Amino acid sequence: MTISYNWLCDYLPVKPTPEELSTILTRIGLEVESLEKFEAVKGSLAGLVIGEVLTAEKHPNADKLKLTTVNIGSGEPLHIVCGAPNVAAGQKVVVAPIGTTIYPISGEPLTMKKAKIRGEESQGMICAEDEIGLGSSHAGIMVLDPSLQPGTPASEVFKPAQDHIFEIGLTPNRMDAMSHIGVARDVCAFLNNLENTGKYQVQLPAINALPKAGTQLPVSVKIENTDACPRYTGVSITGVKVAPSPDWLKNKLTAIGVRPINNIVDITNFILHETGQPLHAFDATAIKGNEVVVKNLPQDTLFTTLDGKERKLDASDLMICNGAGEGMCIAGVFGGLHSGVTDTTQQIFLESAFFSAGGIRTTSFRHGLRTDAATRFEKGVDISNVLFALQRAADLICQLGGGKIASEIVDVYPVVKPKTHVSVTYNYIRKLSGGNYSDEKIKNILSSLGFEILSANAEGLEVAVPFSKPDISLPADIVEEVMRIDGLDNIEIPSKITISPALSAQPDPEQVKEKIADYLASNGFNEIFTNSITNSKYYPEEVLAHTVKMMNSLTVELDIMRPSMLETGLESIAHNLNRKNENLLFFEFGKTYAALEKGYGEFNHLALYLTGTKTDETWIHKSSNVDFYFLKGYVINILRQLGYQQLTWTESEDAGLQPGWEIKVKNQPVVKLGGVKPAKLKQFDIKQPVWFAVFDWDKLLQLLKKTDSFYKEIPRFPAVRRDLALVLDKQVNFAAVEAAVRGVKSPLLQGINLFDVFESEKLGANKKSYAVSFTFLDPQKTLTDKEIDAVMEKLIKAFETQLQAEIRK
Repeated sequence: MTISYNWLCDYLPVKPTPEELSTILTRIGLEVESLEKFEAVKGSLAGLVIGEVLTAEKHPNADKLKLTTVNIGSGEPLHIVCGAPNVAAGQKVVVAPIGTTIYPISGEPLTMKKAKIRGEESQGMICAEDEIGLGSSHAGIMVLDPSLQPGTPASEVFKPAQDHIFEIGLTPNRMDAMSHIGVARDVCAFLNNLENTGKYQVQLPAINALPKAGTQLPVSVKIENTDACPRYTGVSITGVKVAPSPDWLKNKLTAIGVRPINNIVDITNFILHETGQPLHAFDATAIKGNEVVVKNLPQDTLFTTLDGKERKLDASDLMICNGAGEGMCIAGVFGGLHSGVTDTTQQIFLESAFFSAGGIRTTSFRHGLRTDAATRFEKGVDISNVLFALQRAADLICQLGGGKIASEIVDVYPVVKPKTHVSVTYNYIRKLSGGNYSDEKIKNILSSLGFEILSANAEGLEVAVPFSKPDISLPADIVEEVMRIDGLDNIEIPSKITISPALSAQPDPEQVKEKIADYLASNGFNEIFTNSITNSKYYPEEVLAHTVKMMNSLTVELDIMRPSMLETGLESIAHNLNRKNENLLFFEFGKTYAALEKGYGEFNHLALYLTGTKTDETWIHKSSNVDFYFLKGYVINILRQLGYQQLTWTESEDAGLQPGWEIKVKNQPVVKLGGVKPAKLKQFDIKQPVWFAVFDWDKLLQLLKKTDSFYKEIPRFPAVRRDLALVLDKQVNFAAVEAAVRGVKSPLLQGINLFDVFESEKLGANKKSYAVSFTFLDPQKTLTDKEIDAVMEKLIKAFETQLQAEIRK
C-alpha cells in the first residue's frame, strides 16, 4: 500500500515529521518497507533564481549567440552567453548561476561551471522549460511575469510539489488501512493512547453544498441480487466538462504512482485512495430507460469491457445493467466499453456501492481482471462509508468539472447491515497479548478506533465493531487491535518461560522425517515445497474423476488438489531448467488428495526427482548422467535408514513411469519408482530424462520403529560456469592455481574445478595445460555477463602475474 505523507497529513490534527510518522506506522503494525522523497520536478528547482536581462547583444564570434548581462538580485550582474532566439533586454527569466545543478527532461543532470563560449565568458545559463524539468518546450527561454523580483528563488514562483512516500507492507486482513483516512484513524488512535487523551480525531474533508440543476436526469435503481449487492447509491450530474485535472490533484495521484487521466477518472481514483471506497462513473446517455439494474445475466452472455476485449460472462458474475437489460459494467471489477466516460461526456451517473467480497474475488480471478476496485471489494469495504464517498466525489466533480446535481441521491439499502458484536474479558486480553494493560487503556484504545462499547464491567466488555473493520469477529481480533495501538514494541519479553514436558508418539513422525531429510541433504539433494493446488490439465479424465476440485479456485490454472506428487515436482524442474540449472536432485515431503466414496482422503508422501548428471566433470573422468540405478541406490538406502532390509521388487504399470517398479515391505507396497514417460515430460517442455520415486509415507510410518534428522535450503538463483585453459610450467601444481584464485577474493566465485590436464610438445618445452572451470553465484540476484567478466579479468591477471601463465585461446 502506497501512502503520501502530505496527503495523510490533510486528515491529521498534528503534523509529525516523515521519520516520526514512519516510526508510528511501524509500531502500530503498518510496517513501513520504504520511505522515499517524491519530487514533481527533479531537484525541485533548487539554486535557480529569477533574473532580469539587462542587455542582450550579438556575440562577436557567433551569429546565433548573444551576450547578455543578467541581474539576479545580488552581486554584480552575470555575463551569460545565450543561444535562445527570443532573449531580449527587459525580460524576467529563470537563471541557473554557477554551482547550480539542473535536471533536464531528457539527458543527464548538469552542474553549471564558469565557461568560455566562442571566446566570451559565461557565468551560468538562462533556462528553457525543458532544461529545468518544467515542460517539454525548447523553442526558447522562459519569459516570466514582469512583476517578479530578481533574486526570487524559482521554487517560490513555480512551487514544484514535494512529498514523502511510504510503502506499507499490509497484511491481507487490513482492509481498513487501504486508504489515507484509514491510516490516519490508526495514527490518531496511537496518539490518543500515547498521551492518554481523546483530542486527536481524523479531520474529515468538508462537503460543500452541491449546486443543483433540478431533477432533469432521474435514474432509478433496482437490486435483483441483494446478497451480492446489499447497498447501492448513485446520483446524476449534468453540465460536466471532461478536462485535465488541476495540478494539486495530479500531484497527489502521481506521488502514489497513479497516472492522471482526466478530472472525472482522477476524482474517482482520488476518492478510492482517500476513503477506500471504489466508485464508477457512467456516461448517463448509456443508461437506457433511466434505470440501473443490479443483477446476473445468463451464462456465456458476451460483454465488451473497457479494454476492448469481449468476454463470456458466468451466470454468477454480478452486472450493472441499464433499463434494457444490457450490461454496462462488471460490478465492482471493470467497466464496459460503451458506458464509460469519454472526452465528450457531459452527463454522468456516479455509482458508489457495496458488493459482497466472495463474489467479487471469484469474478475478478475468473476474468483475470485484478483492478484496484476489485482488490478493495474482495477484502470488504466499509458499507457505512458508501454514501459519504458518493457525496465527496460529487462535490469534487461539481468543483473541478463544472457539474451540477441533476437528480436526487438514490440510496437503495433494503436490509440494514447490523454491526458485529464481540465480547472479551480483560484477563483474556492480557493473557493472550502478554501486556499488562489497564481496563481504561483498553477501553480508550477501542473507542479511538471507532468501536462502540455496548457494555462494560469489572470482568470485560462487549463492543460493536465499526464497519471499517470487516475482519474483526473474534476476541483474539480485539486483542490484536489493543496490541497494535499501544505499540507492538511495548510488549515485555518475559524473563522466564514455563513449559510442561510432553510425550510424543513413538516413533515421532517429525524425527523420522528429519532423519531422512538429513540423509538426502547430505547426499546432495535439495528439498522443495510445491503447491498442493495444481492444474487439472495435467491429468486424464480417469484421474480427474477421483480428484478434489476447488469450488473457488485462485486462478484457472490452480483448480484441483493434486492427486500425484509427480506433476508439481516437474514444474519445479522445468523452472530450474529454464534458468540453466540442469543437474537436479530434489526431494519433497508433501500430500496428495482424492475424492473417496465417503468424503475426501489426504495422504502423505516422500518424492524424489533426479535429472542431469551424477557428478561434475573433472580432468580425470567425464560426467555421467543419472539413471535408474542411481535412483535405485538412494531408494534402497532410505529404506535401510528406516530399518527395512527385506524388499520385494515387482514391475509397476504406473501411468507416468517407464520403466516402472514397485517395492513392497512385508508384502505392502511402499515405493514406486522409474523414469518419467516422454509424453509426461513434454507437457512441461522438459527435454532431458527425469527419474522419479514416491514413498507411501503413511504406510512406512505404520511399519516403523524409531529414528531422527535435518535439511538445508537451496540457492534461489542459478550458478554460472566459465572455463579457462592455462599453459603453465610443468613444475606448477594445481595448488598454486588455487592459491592465486583465493588471492582474488571475489564473493561471486563459488567453486573451481580442474577437469583436464594436457601435455604436448606443441605447448612448448617443459609446458602443460590445465583446463579449469569456475562457478559463479550471487544468492541475491541473477548474475550478469559484465559482473562475471570483471572477475574473470582479475583471475587472468593473477594467473599471468603470479604463475606466468599463458591463456590458451
